[in-house]
Amino acid sequence: MVMSLSLVDSHCHLDRLDLPKLGGDLDVVLAQAAEQDVCYLLCVCIDMGNVAAVKSLAHRYPNVYASVGVHPNEKETHDPSVEELLDLADDARVVAIGETGLDYHYGQGELEWQRERFRRHIRAAKRCDKPLIIHTRDAKADTLRLMEEEGAAEVGGVMHCFTEDWPMADRALAMNFYISFSGIVTFRNADALRDVARRVPLERLLVETDAPYLTPVPYRGKSNQPAYVRHVAQHIAELRAESLESIAEVTTANFFRLFKHAVP
Repeated sequence: MVMSLSLVDSHCHLDRLDLPKLGGDLDVVLAQAAEQDVCYLLCVCIDMGNVAAVKSLAHRYPNVYASVGVHPNEKETHDPSVEELLDLADDARVVAIGETGLDYHYGQGELEWQRERFRRHIRAAKRCDKPLIIHTRDAKADTLRLMEEEGAAEVGGVMHCFTEDWPMADRALAMNFYISFSGIVTFRNADALRDVARRVPLERLLVETDAPYLTPVPYRGKSNQPAYVRHVAQHIAELRAESLESIAEVTTANFFRLFKHAVP
């Protein structure tokens, strides 16, 4: 008997997909995702300029949810206050705050503005009781420090597109965070990350594409899309000696447990 699957792409940017390369329109992309048993998607906001588009997609498609927030690399954009974030999050289709966090990889000069932005997002998440979507790159110590100082554990969230080591994952897990893996886990040079993927407790595991970025093997070089989250899930299943069905089941359950405002 063939078991039915239900996968969730827990982090994608539907408003930024290269639609001409993916069949022409979003309806086609979502149909292709459905053919791969990707039943739910979280469309993540990265700046104030695309928040309306992200929310509109979540209202248009019943299986798409939205977040609101400003990515740490978005410097030339309006920087929302806590009150503005709360106003934007006051929407039944908005299930999370973010993506937010710290990224020192491309940062230059004084980066206190990133840290202050991150603090505001954590405070907003706590006040509206919606989990955080955290991006971190080359900023491990400060990311964990601010999470601890601002009490991020009170609301929890996900360390999206995780690329750090096990000690960071362990500390994030202790603060009620989930760990999400993207196509990077399939890359040839990602042995250390694969070790983390084996060690994260099943009940804290999520999968994502981060589409249109970070296309997994075997589609490297092509534009990423939500359908490909199946390959991420399959790779993790093989790493953990689990079935694809079990990884699909647990990551879907984890998604709806974490994003409690998302109604299936």
